[in-house]
Amino acid sequence: MPSVSAHVATTLARHVDQVFGVMGNGNAHFLDALEREGTVPYTAMRHEAGAVVAADAYHRASGRLAAATATYGAGFTNTLTALAEARQAHIPLVLVVGDEPTSGPRPWGVDQIALASAVGARTYTVGRTDAAATTAIAVEHALTYRVPTVLAIPYDVATREAGPVPETPALALPAPLAPAGPFARGAIADAAAALASAERPVLLAGRGAWIAGAGDALGALADATGALTAGTALGRGVFPDTRYDLGVTGGFGAEGAMEAVRSADVAVVFGASLNQFTMRFGDLFAPGTRVIQVDVAPAATHPNVGAYLRGDARLIAEALVEELRTLGATPSGWRESADLPALRERPVGDGLAADGRLDPRTAAARIAELLPEDRVVVSDGGHFIGWANMYWPVASPDRMIMVGTAYQSIGLGFPSVAGAALAHPASTIVLTTGDGGGLMALADLESAVRVAGGRGVCVVWNDAAYGAEVNLYGLKGLAQGPMRIPEVDFAGLGAAVGAEGVVVRTPDDLEALARWAARPASERPFLVLDLRISGAVIAPYQEEIIRVNS
Repeated sequence: MPSVSAHVATTLARHVDQVFGVMGNGNAHFLDALEREGTVPYTAMRHEAGAVVAADAYHRASGRLAAATATYGAGFTNTLTALAEARQAHIPLVLVVGDEPTSGPRPWGVDQIALASAVGARTYTVGRTDAAATTAIAVEHALTYRVPTVLAIPYDVATREAGPVPETPALALPAPLAPAGPFARGAIADAAAALASAERPVLLAGRGAWIAGAGDALGALADATGALTAGTALGRGVFPDTRYDLGVTGGFGAEGAMEAVRSADVAVVFGASLNQFTMRFGDLFAPGTRVIQVDVAPAATHPNVGAYLRGDARLIAEALVEELRTLGATPSGWRESADLPALRERPVGDGLAADGRLDPRTAAARIAELLPEDRVVVSDGGHFIGWANMYWPVASPDRMIMVGTAYQSIGLGFPSVAGAALAHPASTIVLTTGDGGGLMALADLESAVRVAGGRGVCVVWNDAAYGAEVNLYGLKGLAQGPMRIPEVDFAGLGAAVGAEGVVVRTPDDLEALARWAARPASERPFLVLDLRISGAVIAPYQEEIIRVNS
């Protein structure tokens, strides 16, 4: 007879495509049942945080429900940073874990429900008679509220017989939030009138617009208004016509492009939270810009917003296009008059910095020329985050995976590769990480190499330091000893787990990437590029942070 664990595995398998995890006592029977179910692949990771991170990255790259598993106790507590990141980033994820027996905690037990709650994740605990239904409820909760959800299997019920696995009701998920009522109609009419009269309109899209499937509607709105377009760090590529796109906004943006955004008279923001980095700490828009925000949050998320339209980004964009047609509005003509190549131009550095180490701008620009066009960029957190975001454009938001930035964490890069690689099985997966975060995530370097294989490239920005801390606190005069890292041979570490490792000290050394890219993916290994960069070159977004905190 099927066990409680089999009920969980079979029911979860109806809603997910991949499961990532680390096996232990608490989830052994669940994994056995999942393997015997045979419909959902399981990918073993080397650290429990990595299991949650890989699942998180899989969702961001595929749009599918994320699923991970870990054992109880230390296995569960290892997931907490990754769970906190998933909660901050609104990732629908189910984490299946073992838990204490129903008789109560053992001497080594911890209150897992309280710990999950502390990072914003609700726990559902299965029983002998309700395991399938509870699993379906956990899935529905994760998808409805876009949050990580813990599904706990008490140790003493994991193997109990539970009878045939029942069918569960279809998930009841909310429909897109539609604007309704006279107030909403009036707000849409006002926004359309503002766009119709705008001379320099800008449309800005975030990840929420991508989730809403608003790309085509936003493209139509850009055409109707003649607006220049731009994306947040997580929303680049939403607009289908790239000819008039300024690229990413905020500290990652090109200086000329940000000046164009600042000169806008009307800016409409779709599905972006307008955090301090996107807003350049309040300087993205000029004081005279009329800023209109479209989002599903209960209220506007930045004080510079002058009008707020609550609703699904796609539905609001379509309504604005229809209203503009009713008004007989014509495009402003601004985007045709703008010199977009000049606005998007970025400095490429001098090859080597004054200290003789590699200029990261030069390296980033050259890597962009050599990378395959069909790529997914996966980013860890740290000072280096600016280089990939500034120099490596991607085709759509599901191809720029930044796991860690929502919670301001580092050390989640290597496991992200596994999730992105399985979500995009034909694309090149490019990890950008620092030496500090890379060392934190080292357990799952093996996972990245194993899963991505010849489709994977890791770029380590190796400045022998925690660069962000040096740039902020070191410049304030704090002792730099704790901020420095003895230079680590990441090329050698990669080679130890089957990758090709290359130390890059000059721009010419990057020809190793050209040779790698020229070979068929099936005939080449995972590539680790260990860039020995200068810490003296500070990313523009970091300079903004330094200015605000000085």
